[in-house]
Amino acid sequence: MLRLLSSYPDTARERDEWIAARRGQRNTVDPLQPYAFFVEDERTAAGEIVPTATVLLTNRECPWRCLMCDLWRNTLTETVPQGAIPAQIDYALQRMPPARQIKLYNSGSFFDPHAIPPEDHAAIATKVAAFERVIVECHPALVNDACVRFKGLLAGKFEIAMGLETLHPEMLSRLNKRMTVDQFKSAAQFLREHQIDLRVFILVKPPFMPEDAAIEWAVRSLEFAFACGATAATLIPTRGGNGAMEELTASGEFSPPALKKLEAAAEQGIALSKGRVFADLWNTEASPCCEHCRDRRIARLRAMNLEQTVPVAIECEHCEESQ
Repeated sequence: MLRLLSSYPDTARERDEWIAARRGQRNTVDPLQPYAFFVEDERTAAGEIVPTATVLLTNRECPWRCLMCDLWRNTLTETVPQGAIPAQIDYALQRMPPARQIKLYNSGSFFDPHAIPPEDHAAIATKVAAFERVIVECHPALVNDACVRFKGLLAGKFEIAMGLETLHPEMLSRLNKRMTVDQFKSAAQFLREHQIDLRVFILVKPPFMPEDAAIEWAVRSLEFAFACGATAATLIPTRGGNGAMEELTASGEFSPPALKKLEAAAEQGIALSKGRVFADLWNTEASPCCEHCRDRRIARLRAMNLEQTVPVAIECEHCEESQ
């Protein structure tokens, strides 16, 4: 059993309140514009490197209050009007270079009707008809026939990204995601049965995770994700910045993983040869790391993402150990 040092409560309702009470202010966002968009290269399952557009849609906040989440900062308190999401996609596509794949990420679940009005699904499909693959995010609880109907509207391949976070059942429960490992597995099976591709998000060193167990559980989570049929998995170094995580940091129940932890987890994940393993490089400049080798490690991780091989290890005389 975990021994909690903070005031983090035991029940889901109390956790919701505890997490929300420690939040800061939302950012001001426009319901007719995505709050961010960009194009970056990604390796496909076939081994091709293709430009991939990501559009971070502005919409109503996710109904779940996950302990580690800070995506609510760029959300609204009300459902966007019909037509707003297609307009956001237009706004981004007019300002981005060409791409072959597109990720429509929305700080929650694409199939949450309070976030993305289902009446807009046909228009959204038309906007992304030129892309070879469309990727959206969804909580396992909302993986249902709506996913199949949307797939039927698309011209290209369809993929859903789900957050497993961690295979550790007790720590998964503590994240307040309102999901069990069995529920994740059932949602993944539903996607397989309907020929919808799956990618998975996994946290490296979630809160309450002992330092010496972080890599083991990240790799075990990767193994489970690939056993569920995932073709890709992204390792995300758990970050602070949402208020709740700062309190857990103060109590000693969370500290962000060192860049070497992300590097080691990615190395072992790629070595599994079960599917693509990506390291999330957003804000890795702030990850705990020796300043003498940080840039080289980030470059190495970027190469691992694209090549899906493990390059020669970096040796740094300033680090306590080379890796």
